[in-house]
Amino acid sequence: MILRLKRRPLLKALQDAPERVLDGRAVADAVLQQLKPLVKQFGLREIRPTIGVVQVGEDEASSLYIRHKIKACEQIGIRSHHHSLSADATYPEVSQRLQQLNADPMVHGVLLQLPLPEPMDGTTAIQSIAPDKDVDGFHPVNLGCLMTRQALLEPCTPRGVLTLLRAANIDVEGKEAVVVGRSIIVGRPMAMMLTRANATVTICHRHTQRLEEQVRRADIVVVATGVAELVKGDWIKKGAVVIDVGISRKNGKLSGDVEFDRAIERAGWITPVPGGVGPMTVATLLANTLRATCIQEEYVVRDGRVVTTEEADVHFRRVEGLTIPRLEDGTPAHRPIHGDVL
Repeated sequence: MILRLKRRPLLKALQDAPERVLDGRAVADAVLQQLKPLVKQFGLREIRPTIGVVQVGEDEASSLYIRHKIKACEQIGIRSHHHSLSADATYPEVSQRLQQLNADPMVHGVLLQLPLPEPMDGTTAIQSIAPDKDVDGFHPVNLGCLMTRQALLEPCTPRGVLTLLRAANIDVEGKEAVVVGRSIIVGRPMAMMLTRANATVTICHRHTQRLEEQVRRADIVVVATGVAELVKGDWIKKGAVVIDVGISRKNGKLSGDVEFDRAIERAGWITPVPGGVGPMTVATLLANTLRATCIQEEYVVRDGRVVTTEEADVHFRRVEGLTIPRLEDGTPAHRPIHGDVL
């Protein structure tokens, strides 16, 4: 692994949380507190971890998310550049801006804020980001490496969910997990990561028949659909872990994809909305930015210290824009991850 954070501070973060509530804000803050000294260490080497954020249009929700990301960057010392393009920007214009950031050696991570204005397709536009700078983890190369257990930059939300599970000392091995939603942002990579952690995984979507039956048997339920209270509280198996990724408005109030008030009566653990998965996504984005910095500058983190690849007996092999860390004898420098903490 290029960068792995310590688990003990994450476990301590939930000690003061309400019973059965997976407090994403507390765990995310514990992650940021571990990242901050690493940013300082890079600074001592005259390296300033930097992320470039590209926004197309002025979608209100996207602007809010970007403000949260920039604020978190400022909190730990990561430099951020916000590049705003008009809603009528063309594919070539968006691609050109992304490629400019790819070519800038002072920019370590590149993020294209989604969704893009219609009819522009985000999946296509993302392919203009260099895989080694793709801090969202959405480039096809990084998603493919996730499938082969070689990914260095993984999608932030599912990776943040796994960190949250480990912070609560939840073992997913051998458990029945149901993921509702199949997007490349959350659903599909979440299913892959849970499989990697040795859970037995079912993916449900809009064409799934008898969704209630699927949810009722699950030890772990991850819901990412954007449909307010799609999953009813009484569907939850007694003692199950419920991860609610969705956020929308219902009757003027923020709501998740799960009927929280009834689900918490049955769940062993549950994420609140807001304050659950969202902060973990942002914290993982910043962790990915430091991973990307390591890749660009050829450093790794060992026991909380930023060291050169030479000191760590690791060298980076670049294959068509992708970095693969290997030990000096040529073997992979990181074992396949099975739910590891960041």
